[in-house]
Amino acid sequence: MDKKISVLLILTGGTISMGENPATGSLAPLGKEQMLSYLPELDQLPVRISTVSFDPMIDSSDVAPDFWAQIVETIRSEYDHYDGFVVLHGTDTMAYSASAVSFMLRDLSKPVIFTGSQLPLGMLRSDAKENVMNAIEIAAAQDSEGRALVPEVAIFFETSLMRGNRTTKKSTDNFNAFRSYNYPVLAKSGVHIKYFPEYTHKVDKPLPLQANTQFDNNIAVLTIFPGLREEVVQATLEVPGLRAVVLKTYGSGNAPQADWFYRQLKAATDRGIVIVNISQCHTGSVEMGRYETSLNLQKAGVLSGHDMTLEAAVTKLMHLLGNYSDREEVVRQLQQPLCGEMNQ
Repeated sequence: MDKKISVLLILTGGTISMGENPATGSLAPLGKEQMLSYLPELDQLPVRISTVSFDPMIDSSDVAPDFWAQIVETIRSEYDHYDGFVVLHGTDTMAYSASAVSFMLRDLSKPVIFTGSQLPLGMLRSDAKENVMNAIEIAAAQDSEGRALVPEVAIFFETSLMRGNRTTKKSTDNFNAFRSYNYPVLAKSGVHIKYFPEYTHKVDKPLPLQANTQFDNNIAVLTIFPGLREEVVQATLEVPGLRAVVLKTYGSGNAPQADWFYRQLKAATDRGIVIVNISQCHTGSVEMGRYETSLNLQKAGVLSGHDMTLEAAVTKLMHLLGNYSDREEVVRQLQQPLCGEMNQ
């Protein structure tokens, strides 16, 4: 790598931004300068690195659409000045944020790599340093013609680089905390970083970046389970202002065949509510109509979410609803991949 290559490090908060108070032993947020003091290795990288810090930095449990807009506006305003971007983020909602940002940044031709850590940066056994150093190296990686090797929104954690909108947090206490269940990894780190270009988004000719920060969060997530009561389903589907529902079903998209369940879903879709079916399983895809138990969903107007993660389905719906008032346009775009978030 060449010092001419530049990366912007965006500090947003989360566990990685915490340090141990020597007086009390408790964890507390670090300031930007204190965080950087724990990363002297940054000066050794053959990359020009600049940093920007959110004020205040937040716990990722407090993430909301305006936070995603702040990340996107930061990238948009600095897009022409850097070759890549690394976002340091808390782990709990990182997959939601990476998914959201992937939909918000259209015609992206530079890497946007999310990473974080399971242990705070200031702790001796922290996984933070390795994650940050690998993420920066990936964000700066270019081919012989100066094109980014990973021109998309991705998550790097422990040894794996994964497409952001394909990734889910799988563990609360393992360093290997994230997994891309339905799509291959984009790169693996070891002694060297091995890239898998056959799975990575390709840019033939860079286009001007389009950054869209409009979201509509009038959605709900409804998970079915044995014994689910009609009153609960009805209360969810009749929330004032509701525009869409992510329905988490069994297996390959199956749900109870009870008449009341069909009636509630049909009444909702007749009112214009978009309902998308995703599986409670991590691996595999929804196949509407494969079993009789999903035929009622089809008849009720429920749409297939194919193999989307919950995080991708939620943020894609919010993004589409924020940009289109026409239900049919929302449905049309929901049913096609926008940035590699699903296989049809």
